[in-house]
Amino acid sequence: MNNHQQKLFFQKLNEQNTTFQYKLPSRHDAGLFIQKLINFLFPISQDCQCNDQGQDLEGAFLELRHRLDCMLAPLTPQLERSREEILDSVFDHIPEIYEMLLKDARSITENDPASVSIEEVIALYPGFTAIATYRIAHSFALEGIPLLPRMLTEFAHSQTGIDIHPNAKIGHSFFIDHGTGIVIGETTIIGNHVKLYQGVTLGATHVSKSLASKKRHPTIEDNVVVYANATILGGETVIGHDTIIGGNAWLVRSVPPYSQVYHQSKIEVRQTSAAT
Repeated sequence: MNNHQQKLFFQKLNEQNTTFQYKLPSRHDAGLFIQKLINFLFPISQDCQCNDQGQDLEGAFLELRHRLDCMLAPLTPQLERSREEILDSVFDHIPEIYEMLLKDARSITENDPASVSIEEVIALYPGFTAIATYRIAHSFALEGIPLLPRMLTEFAHSQTGIDIHPNAKIGHSFFIDHGTGIVIGETTIIGNHVKLYQGVTLGATHVSKSLASKKRHPTIEDNVVVYANATILGGETVIGHDTIIGGNAWLVRSVPPYSQVYHQSKIEVRQTSAAT
């Protein structure tokens, strides 16, 4: 482009940039923070340049606080409380999140026949990574932090193929196996000891901006198992406790407790050719 075109382009950029409501931390910093926090809680895997003298937990905890403070800085105008108050509250809840994640890891270890140990689940399973990121992001959302919770879960989405909205409500001992393609919408409510397999969608029946403040996604009660590629839609849809949803099932209405829902495949035997 010539100088005049370049000048007009830069002018348009400056004008557009003044209209943005939010300033955000970088995706790189958000991803690095969540990786460091999970590794702080579960230091099972290590870089080659490991510290033989052991981890300084207090120092690492303060470093994580500093990193989060740095990420909150550009969001300061949108925060309802001071950064210091938010940081205090966030880090006060880390022990509670840790206990929840231990329950999740144990649930995966106990229910997946292929798992060797809880260490394998924590270090290698994409389902655990997605759950851990969600629980941390959810705690941020509860503190009224805008956008950053979604940045964290979208980082996990890019790493695992599992899309969990940070505003979803998920109980303890959550089990995700394989996980690729799972979608859990913003207003989903999931109880305790729920198991989801790859490709499950907990979504909305309508995608309309006017429904943003409504419950659009289903409620899954305790001890429900949802097998691969099942789709459950709608804010009024409730899957009763101790129900099994078979693979490829499609549901837009509620199911009572202790139900079994299966997608029925039709099998037809082809006629063999009469030619010899």
